Amino acid sequence: MNEIKLIIADDHQLFRNGVEELLRKHEDIIIVKSVSDGLEFMEMVKSQFDADIVLLDISMPNMDGFEVLKELKALNSAIKPIVISMHNDGNYIAKCAKMGAYGYLLKNTDESELILAIRTVSQGRKYFSAEISEKMINFMATNSISENVLSNKESEVLGLISKGLTTNDIAAKLFVSSRTIETHRANILKKLEVKNTAELIKKAAEINLI
Repeated sequence: MNEIKLIIADDHQLFRNGVEELLRKHEDIIIVKSVSDGLEFMEMVKSQFDADIVLLDISMPNMDGFEVLKELKALNSAIKPIVISMHNDGNYIAKCAKMGAYGYLLKNTDESELILAIRTVSQGRKYFSAEISEKMINFMATNSISENVLSNKESEVLGLISKGLTTNDIAAKLFVSSRTIETHRANILKKLEVKNTAELIKKAAEINLI
């Protein structure tokens, strides 16, 4: 039986301890490291630490799970990430899948599903349960907006709005009139089907425009 070398990356020690205790019963799964944030994990990755899978939380200090997924993908790391999170929203699941996660589990998942996910991913296959897949598909079906919906200039204006710049600030930065920026802003709101800046920022973040 091939050994599966596993890292746990989660900022809650009680959760890490619980998962370690649970996995210890399975001889083919070896926990080689347990870390409390994404930064510590990425330092291990960059030191060529030998592992097959990381159980990865989304909400961690210093570097969150999304940033870890992004860096793992950029480094073309052989360590396969399985996200394990309390978030069951379709946007979280879709975003993780898009960023290279091999699986997505909820923290209330049972032991048999956790083991199945780990063993499936260790063979190079993806693991998303029927429930998780349905949430992801439903989100993608109703949020089909892509970056291409906005023009290059609108994308630029959106980025500056997300940084908290005012209309006048953006106009000065882009060397255009305030009226031009207001027109861009109105078009962005219309295209993303939102009514104000707060809704705009939320929607743009959900669909990975910012």
